[in-house]
Amino acid sequence: MDIRQFFFKNRSYTPIPIVLLLLFFSKPYQPLIYFGFILLTIGELCRIWAVRYAGGKTRTTKVGAPKLCTSGPFAYIRNPLYLGNMIIYSGVVLIAGGPKVWWMIGITLLFFIIQYSLIISLEQETLTKLFGKEYLTYCENVPALIPRLTPWKHELTQEPLSFNKVFKPEKNTILNILLILILIFIRSQIPSV
Repeated sequence: MDIRQFFFKNRSYTPIPIVLLLLFFSKPYQPLIYFGFILLTIGELCRIWAVRYAGGKTRTTKVGAPKLCTSGPFAYIRNPLYLGNMIIYSGVVLIAGGPKVWWMIGITLLFFIIQYSLIISLEQETLTKLFGKEYLTYCENVPALIPRLTPWKHELTQEPLSFNKVFKPEKNTILNILLILILIFIRSQIPSV
C-alpha cells in the first residue's frame, strides 16, 4: 500500500500519539489556555467555513471529489480543512501546556506538515486525473497550505451549505476536541509523579 493512502485513510487516527504525548506532559498554564482556546476557535471556524463549501464529502476514506471546490475558503487555500486542523491542534497543545509546550508545538506542526504533504501529493495526482487542466489552473493560482491574501477570482462559484448541513459532518471533529479537552482537564487533576 502507498504510504500516502495509509495516511489519507487513517488521518482521523494518526494524531492519537500526539494526543497521548500531550496528555502525558500536560500541565495547563493560565495565559496559554486563553491563547489555546483562541487558536482552537479559529481552527474550528476555518473548518466550518470549508465544510460549508465542500460539504460532508470531506469525511471520506477514498481520495477524490464529485466536483472541484474553488469557492469560499478554497479561493484562498486549497486545503483549508488541513490548515484548520493544524491550528486546532496548536491550540490544544497550548491548552495542555506543560514544561515541553514549545517542543510539543514544534513536534505537532512537523507531524502535520509531513502527513499533509503526503496526503496532498496523493490528492493532487487524483484530482489532476479527475479534473485535468481545470485543477492544474487552480493549483497554479491557489497555494496548498499558506493562504493567499486575496481570493482567487474565477468563473465557477458555489453556494455555501446551510449551517444545519455543516454541523452534521463536523460534529465528530467537535466531539473529538471536547473529548481531548476533558482528558486534559482530568489529567490536570492528577498530581505529577
